[in-house]
Amino acid sequence: MVVQRSRAEWLRRYASFVVILFVITFGTSLSIRANLGSSPISAPPYILSLVPGINLTMGQLTICMHVLFITIQVLLLRKNFEKRQYSQILVSFLFGFYTDLTMWLTGFLQIPFDINPLIGYPLRFIELLIGGAILAFGIACEVRCDSLMLAGEGLPLAISRFLNRDFGKVKICSDTTLVCIGTLFMFIFFGGWNWEMIGVGTLVSMFYVGMMVRVFSPHIKWLDKLFIPRSERLAASAASAADEWSGHRIITIARMYGSGGNAVGEEVARRLGYPCYNRQIIDQTAQQMGYSTEFVEKNEQTLPTGRLWELICSDSGIPASMNPSREDAIYVGQSRTIRGLAHNGPCVIIGRLGNWILRDDPHVLRVFIGSGRDFAVKQLVGKLHLSEEEAAKKIEQVNTDRANHYRHYTGRQWSDAAVEMILRAARETR
Repeated sequence: MVVQRSRAEWLRRYASFVVILFVITFGTSLSIRANLGSSPISAPPYILSLVPGINLTMGQLTICMHVLFITIQVLLLRKNFEKRQYSQILVSFLFGFYTDLTMWLTGFLQIPFDINPLIGYPLRFIELLIGGAILAFGIACEVRCDSLMLAGEGLPLAISRFLNRDFGKVKICSDTTLVCIGTLFMFIFFGGWNWEMIGVGTLVSMFYVGMMVRVFSPHIKWLDKLFIPRSERLAASAASAADEWSGHRIITIARMYGSGGNAVGEEVARRLGYPCYNRQIIDQTAQQMGYSTEFVEKNEQTLPTGRLWELICSDSGIPASMNPSREDAIYVGQSRTIRGLAHNGPCVIIGRLGNWILRDDPHVLRVFIGSGRDFAVKQLVGKLHLSEEEAAKKIEQVNTDRANHYRHYTGRQWSDAAVEMILRAARETR
């Protein structure tokens, strides 16, 4: 169910976005003051602002670049360009103003060039990391705010929709292209490479900021108290307590690959007379989303390590409601399916992060099933007719993918689920 926001909530989110945008530009400017290279999105306007004879500030050049980005979005999407995205124009002007303001505010923090390198470079690197952390915090807050979007994020989003390509890959290509354009400007106007324009700081921004966004994101849920009026939060909480959980006994089973968790879940359901949901979750999710069952099955519980690092390192500022990731779309779809099944009656739910999705339901028994390597290998050898070496390799790969999937959507280690269940059981037996 899509929750409609009240006018008061929208006003709160817009007002918060204005403050958050200042935090983002402050972090960007502080990173630039380290003189180790600008961030990818800032590289072209920053370098052009240093060119003698160009009488435009970095903020003014940033506005021009963002307006160009918006124009490209309109040309690519045409009728599919949402009207509310024209707000990117106003955001661009505010972003440009904040850029000049924060560059002025951080001017005294620039490390002198003539300082002893043994002192200067560590100080510059520390300043770069602090600036990147502030930038990451701002981006995490922007995503949580889920209201407006910067043109620098809107362009790769438009390209990914136009080309029907994954947003994460398009974002990385977009950042790389901006760095290349900045490098081209640097060679044209300054005749060679300058590490203080594009350098170590640029590489750090491409990866460090994205990782720090992941660090901050789980710890800023308190912002909802600013975004949502207290009366609406209380009403939503009361409605959730009254309607969402109907007192049905639910058993969720998380399991390691080859542990026999599926068989255990099916047997428990048979003895209790409960329905058991495993592949049925795939079928229902596919039907609701208009995907094929094969597509959902291929992308639902697995997140390869390469894809995980791509998501972690991407400093995406796309609001949650606009996120085009197929993994996120399937996770949201399966979450709705699982909550619906839990609401309908007692059941056994196998996998699909059911233990996490239903974490607030007081009527859920959460089980984690593991096994030794030899047992799991024996299971796969007999079931899939693989060699022991092939079975061991497949077990390791599937468990790694499941652990990555769990970490990405919960911010926790997969093994934590087993530890938490053991501790909870110990407390309940006292």
